Amino acid sequence: MNANFTGILGLVHLALVVWAAVSILGSGASQGQKVLWILLVLLFPVVGLIIWFLAGPKKM
Repeated sequence: MNANFTGILGLVHLALVVWAAVSILGSGASQGQKVLWILLVLLFPVVGLIIWFLAGPKKM
């Protein structure tokens, strides 16, 4: 795989993780739920983002 393409994918992934973390912190979920969601997104990068996108806490 081309190194430039890999770097771009890394930046996209980082942007998605930051966006997810900001959205999680701004949600109406309890503090414990927020911590669990952020850990899920950080520990399971691709799967965690997909699960968060489909079932994560929504803004209230």
